[in-house]
Amino acid sequence: MQEGKRQKQIAGLLNEELNGIFQRLSLTMIDGGMVSISGVKMTPDLLEARIYLSFFQVKDAAAALKKIEDRAWEIKKELTSRVAKQLRRMPELRFYTDDTLDHVFKMEDLFRQIKKDEEGKEEK
Repeated sequence: MQEGKRQKQIAGLLNEELNGIFQRLSLTMIDGGMVSISGVKMTPDLLEARIYLSFFQVKDAAAALKKIEDRAWEIKKELTSRVAKQLRRMPELRFYTDDTLDHVFKMEDLFRQIKKDEEGKEEK
């Protein structure tokens, strides 16, 4: 299903504000790794915001996600104060791990392996 104009506007607004909040609350660096917001998707009724987080060199992404979820009330409180005038109702925040980078690295490894196998066949 395609996102509507209002969904994209709200998602962009929340993405921008959440980046500032994450920096202020020191949530961009967890367990020696970096956490960034890779995207925000809104449900059609605008009552739920799905926030996708990218973890770079974080030892345990699940534990880092849990830390962020534990502070969700604090994040929502600050977000509400920043966007209250622009939204009728504050959406529920849901955090998800964005594993796109993991897929990219796996694909690169597969391509390297295929190339290595092909070079091995040519030598024979």
